[in-house]
Amino acid sequence: MRFSIERATLLKAVAQAQSVVERRNTIPILANVLVEAADAGVSFRATDLDIEVVDKAEAQVERPGATTVSAVMLHEIVRKLPDGALVTLTDDAVSGRLQIQAGRSSFSLATLPREDFPVMASSEYMTSFRAPASVLRRLFEKAKFAISTEETRYYLNGVYMHTAQGEEGPALRCVATDGHRLARIDAPLPEGAAGMPGVIVPRKTVNELRKLLDEGEAEIEVSVSETKVRFSNASLTLTSKVIDGTFPDYSRVIPTGNTRRLEVDAQAFAKAVDRVATVSSERSRAVKLAIEEDRLVLSVNAPDSGAAEEELIVAYADERLEIGFNAKYLLEIAGQVDRENAVFLFNSSGDPTLMREGNDTSAVYVVMPMRV
Repeated sequence: MRFSIERATLLKAVAQAQSVVERRNTIPILANVLVEAADAGVSFRATDLDIEVVDKAEAQVERPGATTVSAVMLHEIVRKLPDGALVTLTDDAVSGRLQIQAGRSSFSLATLPREDFPVMASSEYMTSFRAPASVLRRLFEKAKFAISTEETRYYLNGVYMHTAQGEEGPALRCVATDGHRLARIDAPLPEGAAGMPGVIVPRKTVNELRKLLDEGEAEIEVSVSETKVRFSNASLTLTSKVIDGTFPDYSRVIPTGNTRRLEVDAQAFAKAVDRVATVSSERSRAVKLAIEEDRLVLSVNAPDSGAAEEELIVAYADERLEIGFNAKYLLEIAGQVDRENAVFLFNSSGDPTLMREGNDTSAVYVVMPMRV
């Protein structure tokens, strides 16, 4: 195998692949990236047995072939090469080495046979549809902060992607929760997505997906089966197993009878919460909200470290309410607001609180209060 490729193109492809590779591996081949050169171009494939990434790149291929080489090592070498360099990779099957040459630099890396590399079994996808990258990016980015990190409740360790009846009609919906907060994000149902099985997309896949979705406004093809989900654009394909479990009935925890409406500038609110939370004890991070007509007082009282208070002008026309929240949860939820104003809907100091962006019902957040 022998091919030449531009450094920037190679770096992008290898960076995608090596981010999937687990740093601590008991199986040596899983630390490697499979490099395959064919007449049409070069592909880089990496896997951790749960996720597989294949990145295709254009290259001048002199001799087709395939080999596997350390993903992290290849990435580090390419990253340190000068901009604009033309990189030539040559696989010497006899010595079991991959030669890398760029300008006056040359490297020789140990390889493992491509036959040992595990390729994820192909799956029959029941549903396939296309959606703009920006739509999928919004669905996953706004939901992922609420993913649980508790390994015991493994079925909450991802984003539940499914079809649902939204307030604006049929919707593609992403939901995540950890029991303390919940995010429910809707987008208009893409053509061909009806009847899609609901799948729980694991946290690592959601993080890897970001790189695929950050590339402008390209259409992304999404394929879903009971056990796998695949996202692909022209050059990159990400295939992942889904979490084998049943996502709980989240609709039961979304309050429908909250009538006390508070409207506040989202940025000013987030900054005020951040400021007063500075003195809170790390363990509880509790912030108290005292709300009365058109006035909100945020306060923290931590006996061991101090106290803080800040007042905000808000739109509120209901009876006085005092309620406490974990500062971190409030900050994360306020950080999701793209518009100027956040609308909070309260019931009482012991009931879940609903938050949305202005009058937009396609993104709904729920946060549980805490005693302060």
